[in-house]
Amino acid sequence: MADVVGQEAAEVLTDGLGRRNFMGVVAALGALSAASVAGATPAIAGGHGAEREPAAPGKAPGAPGHGPGGTKGQADILQPGRGRIRGDHYLSSTPDDVLWGYVPTVDAAPVMTIRSGRTVTIDALSHEGILEDQGRDPVEYFGALGVGRSSVLDDAVDIAAGYRRTERRFDVDGPHIVTGPIAVEGAEPGDVLKIETLEAVPRVPYGVVSSRHGKGGLAVQPGPTPPAGTTLEEIMPPVATDNRASGIPSDYGNVSVFTRIEKGKGVMTSGDMTVRFPLRPFMGMMGVAFADADGLTAPEANSVPPTLGGGNIDIRHLGAGSTFYLPVKAPGALFYVGDPHMGMGDGEVALTAMEGSLRGTFRLTVCKPGSGDAPSVAYSYPFGETKDAWIPIGLSDPDGLAGGGVSGDLNVAMRRAIINALDFLQHDRGMDRAVAYAYLSAAADFAVSQVVDRTVGVHGLIAKAHFG
Repeated sequence: MADVVGQEAAEVLTDGLGRRNFMGVVAALGALSAASVAGATPAIAGGHGAEREPAAPGKAPGAPGHGPGGTKGQADILQPGRGRIRGDHYLSSTPDDVLWGYVPTVDAAPVMTIRSGRTVTIDALSHEGILEDQGRDPVEYFGALGVGRSSVLDDAVDIAAGYRRTERRFDVDGPHIVTGPIAVEGAEPGDVLKIETLEAVPRVPYGVVSSRHGKGGLAVQPGPTPPAGTTLEEIMPPVATDNRASGIPSDYGNVSVFTRIEKGKGVMTSGDMTVRFPLRPFMGMMGVAFADADGLTAPEANSVPPTLGGGNIDIRHLGAGSTFYLPVKAPGALFYVGDPHMGMGDGEVALTAMEGSLRGTFRLTVCKPGSGDAPSVAYSYPFGETKDAWIPIGLSDPDGLAGGGVSGDLNVAMRRAIINALDFLQHDRGMDRAVAYAYLSAAADFAVSQVVDRTVGVHGLIAKAHFG
């Protein structure tokens, strides 16, 4: 086993390890014990792809009871670099290299360079539990919810306490911890980066769903006034609890709902009621550099609105087994991830999904114009695909702040999703445009991706089975 590990380490090093990835070579040299989390007996989802077995993966002892080995269950706590690292490369989230609330611009320096077609495993970190309105201390925050220190991720602790790369402004900056960028050899403006998600594995058996004043599908407007079609009494969170005037984020009166994972499902409680729902782990944020702006905190690089470079796209179908295509604007493409989600419904109405840190493995491949390796639409606009469906996408303001402002008009997003669907069916499938328009009306599904990211999104689902 030692010879195999050494050989793999040498292969990674010679292929371009990157300046913060030695942890991936020596992953999991020691056991990590983790306390049970709020009574949960989680069944963390696995994945597929090339796999390295570490000497000692971190396991949390299960409570006595029924199950393998006399335990009721075991929870994987995937601390940075520990457990299974399945990619050719590994990237962690560290205070010196992540961006908090902003995405890389076209002039960003990559933290890693890989060859086209190679895979990378990334330990993505959720912002929930470390934000300023939650005290910026994940040990204290999650500890108050029954989570032991060993079940709190070390990178969450490190970033909450040690992030100094940019000044944090809670009311201005985006919330997301953004990991990357990764340069892909051979990628040039005009190409497409093909992003295959091979796995998306929860790193902890819990997540958080948050609703914040002035944000979300029922957000109060300045005044305070209600958004069209609502009353002040219907606003969420309730207007009476809005204390943003204090200027102290922890006193704002925002709402966060702790959600544990139990037997492979998200579990919420309300009084005597327990609600269980399926998990759908995926990266809410996958992108390539798009903004041509100076500095790390240029408004155009804010992490909240999605753009033509992807970013905070929040499409729940882009989990393991999916492919996401993005038009390249910068040499190397400069791929990044963030906003890991354990589960999300279409719309993401409260503001966040079930946010929780994930370990994702991705294959990154450069597609050249005319190669036929990517849908034609993807050379100018984000496009998705699963084994069952093609996913045309529409955004209300794909240029983001680069266009001078952000529009949240769902009608605009819907129209663009329809047009992108028509272009795909006509140019890639050879369908008459008028027939394609009729087909979309008769058989395709269009859904609201999210209504909470300033730039809102709509996506379509075109069933591949219809085109046998």
